[in-house]
Amino acid sequence: MNSLPEISAADQPNVSRRSFLRHSGVAGAAALLGAGALGMGTARAGNPNIDFDILNFALNLEYLEAEYYLRGFNGQGLEGNGVAVTGSGNPGGVTIKANPQVPFTTPAFQQYAREIASDERAHVVFLRGAIAAAGGQPVARPAIDLQNSFNTLAMAAGLGSSFDPFANEVNFLLGAFIFEDVGVTAYKGAAPLITSSAILEAAAGILAVEAYHSGNIRSVLFSLGSSARTMAGQISALRAQLSGANDDQGVLDRRGQANIVLADGNALAFSRTPRQVLNIVYGAQNVSSGLFFPNGLNGSIVS
Repeated sequence: MNSLPEISAADQPNVSRRSFLRHSGVAGAAALLGAGALGMGTARAGNPNIDFDILNFALNLEYLEAEYYLRGFNGQGLEGNGVAVTGSGNPGGVTIKANPQVPFTTPAFQQYAREIASDERAHVVFLRGAIAAAGGQPVARPAIDLQNSFNTLAMAAGLGSSFDPFANEVNFLLGAFIFEDVGVTAYKGAAPLITSSAILEAAAGILAVEAYHSGNIRSVLFSLGSSARTMAGQISALRAQLSGANDDQGVLDRRGQANIVLADGNALAFSRTPRQVLNIVYGAQNVSSGLFFPNGLNGSIVS
């Protein structure tokens, strides 16, 4: 079994509030939120309820990504990797096949999976700690489906009647392609809604890391040739259909050339509203649950 050796005890979620504020990089956010009402940030007036709602919305998505990468890399989810998943809302387990650890054959791909799994685990720890340190309550991990969801997506995208992202390393990269681009557009779309400049800075930091992940996954899929490129294009087309906007691209542009950066004509990352993100992760427009989240998200932004 592979491990995540770079994750130390200092990263565990049971650090003290004072220690977290000192080391997490969100001390400013906690100072603003901890009094119970956001005052003025460096340039923005704040609303604690909105910011907590957005952070918990992001936490739901990070639970999904972390469970996918951790289980694909070393076969264990967040709890098995030392991260708490309790909190407000309806807690849920993870539906997944037995022994999901991917049989990597390319050392570089395995290392990519290790690094991204570590990053996504850290995002969950960070968001849970930031919300708690600022006086809020992080949401519990909702029920997550990493098995039936992919079969449904495969049929909808025209990839076949079933799809197992943990069967091999190429499938795992294609599964990762689904998540990373959605994460980038979700954080970009949430940015104007955040009222605290300190929280906005922290969210921008996560967005940047998700964009690095996206570029990594898209580059590798392009390098794998025509089959992987075609499948990525089918997944992209389905995401755009579910979103209901022209906000997605595969790894090929209209000329058949590499399209590593998902961006508009001004080379800006696309933004998605929470509703558009929910359409994708629920697998249908204007519903309150489904696909990756069979019982819906936890928190205030759920539909």
